[in-house]
Amino acid sequence: MGSIKTLRDSGQAQKEIKNSIFIAYAIPVENEDEAKLFVSTIKERHHDANHNVSAYLINRDNVLAMKYDDDGEPAGSSGKPVFKILEMKELSNVAVVVTRYFGGIKLGFGGLARAYREAAIEAIENAGVIEVSDKSIVKIESDYSDMDTVSRLAEQYGAILKTDYTEVVFFTVEVDLDSKDAFQEKLINVTRNRVTII
Repeated sequence: MGSIKTLRDSGQAQKEIKNSIFIAYAIPVENEDEAKLFVSTIKERHHDANHNVSAYLINRDNVLAMKYDDDGEPAGSSGKPVFKILEMKELSNVAVVVTRYFGGIKLGFGGLARAYREAAIEAIENAGVIEVSDKSIVKIESDYSDMDTVSRLAEQYGAILKTDYTEVVFFTVEVDLDSKDAFQEKLINVTRNRVTII
């Protein structure tokens, strides 16, 4: 997949439209369970609200999960417009909930869709959009004599997650999926094939 666009942080926004209060929350999530937990947490927090409209889109490790819920609003007027924002902005691993406290004035189908969409967009913009690369784990077995070279290269291409010192040194390195091959090739060349990639 290469890289995905997701949220940097959690974001929030509040709008008042014809006396109705719309409070939007957007967060990055790792999986569908996290998304569901976030939705239920917001629903509990705003249990007195008229509607807690939600949408999420998860695309991770070849698993695609998408869901939206109008939560009592007219079908297609709220959950779907919020979900469409995620699609339009090409976001993955994101959950959004927009809470509505009804103010007594009906907004109509178009007005509802616009209100939910605008609140969701603002929360997403407040969270900030970032591009994240897919990661890959590389395990390397090295002699102590090549330890510094392996260490330097690993830091150049990614991050060392773990180092185990036994008769040899075992490195667990995280690199961007796109640069994994280049990293392994360089490692073999620089150490003249003295390292073992497990």
